[in-house]
Amino acid sequence: MSVMTIERPESQERPLTVEDLQRMPDDGRRYELVDGRLDVSPAPTNRHAKVEHRLSWHLQNLAPAECDVYRGAGANFNADRSHHRIPDLSVFRTDDYEEPYFTVPPLLAVEVVSPSSLFRDTNTKRAEYADFGIESYWVINVWGDEPELLEWRLDNKSYRTAAEVVGKKVFETDAPFPVKLVPHWLTAPGEWMDHIGGE
Repeated sequence: MSVMTIERPESQERPLTVEDLQRMPDDGRRYELVDGRLDVSPAPTNRHAKVEHRLSWHLQNLAPAECDVYRGAGANFNADRSHHRIPDLSVFRTDDYEEPYFTVPPLLAVEVVSPSSLFRDTNTKRAEYADFGIESYWVINVWGDEPELLEWRLDNKSYRTAAEVVGKKVFETDAPFPVKLVPHWLTAPGEWMDHIGGE
């Protein structure tokens, strides 16, 4: 998926805020804000949607009662609501629920990359998510020979690599709760529900 950034018009002196997002068309694209500028991503491909579905299903089955798993939940990263991101998947404490958008960092943010979003997800969003205080950040790449999962953990306001797992190897983590996951089964045909957790 390619990303388009739209600058605010010269005649508009103020940065865009989440209130401006309410005027965006409901056309399947993802509208985010970065320092008052609009970032527009196209609707996800079927492969992207499959990975989101399988991963959210797996995480929700493992999540404790005090955690909720979201697909496409928005979060305001600053008080003036001009920096707004929508991770592909996120995990929040149930008690942190807010309307219309979250204002606290999720426990986990997940981005499923496309060839054109790789730099943004591994560099731009990595810095933004660390600044916002997201403790755990996963990037999933399903465009190589085998799906790959990269886990970063927050350490002194920057991310360190905690794990990098490819294909049929089992990814294990305790953040934000104990998870075992085999990246291969995020896309592979067959009885993925029986095998995605490494059983």
